[in-house]
Amino acid sequence: MSSGKQDPTSFAARLRNRDRLVGYWIACDNPVGTERIAAVGYDYVGVDGQHGVLHQQGWQSAMLAVDAGGRSAGVIRVPSVDPIAIGAALDSGARAVIVPMVEAAEDASVTARSCRHWPVGTRSLGGPVRAELRLGSVPGELDDAVACIVMIETAGALKDLAAICNTPHLDAVYVGPADLSVALGAAYFGDPAAQDRLEQALKDITEAAASAGIACGIHCLDGSTAGRRLAEGFTFATVSSDMTHLQEAAAAHLLAAASPAAAPVREP
Repeated sequence: MSSGKQDPTSFAARLRNRDRLVGYWIACDNPVGTERIAAVGYDYVGVDGQHGVLHQQGWQSAMLAVDAGGRSAGVIRVPSVDPIAIGAALDSGARAVIVPMVEAAEDASVTARSCRHWPVGTRSLGGPVRAELRLGSVPGELDDAVACIVMIETAGALKDLAAICNTPHLDAVYVGPADLSVALGAAYFGDPAAQDRLEQALKDITEAAASAGIACGIHCLDGSTAGRRLAEGFTFATVSSDMTHLQEAAAAHLLAAASPAAAPVREP
């Protein structure tokens, strides 16, 4: 959890302040499970609208579940640099959007403007949508209450890193290490042949974000890796996912049940 008071309503402010935040990732379309995770105590719960099975019609249910959990801020990763999708995610009550596959500062600018209302941006002021119930209906207050995050995971983004980080009204960058590894020449995520290049890129990203005064996050496979990345200069980190942990837990219990020690003792 963050060093400050954990409060979903202050998430955007804490992110902008570069507080240390820890989140969790949701890939399954399972509102009851999402509510359980949101009650654990993570600063935010990220919902995957890009690679997960949770498509746009499930975003609002996911945000309802996160709010019902009562302890985490709801974040949605939209499928692409698409102002319509970004607006829909924010209208559903998300307190931040994460936008993948950003190639250049122009993409970051489109994203940032899509998160803000006129005169700063292009976001439409919705009518009786869920965001109004959670965040209000005053454009300036809505803009302050939500965060805009773009992903750094392509060769183009690395090339334009400084300009992306200095995009007006952008709050944070977020590393997708799998795609970034491939962009750096890895044959697969975890390929040792590209590990040094990945670590240097991560250092460059954290330094560029710090220089621009914005937050910098990364997706991690487990909690210990998240802790290490936070110590290295990232300001927020996401831990694994519900789908990954569901499979890992099921496999571990199957192995335990099938082990010799679990077999009943037979009388001679």
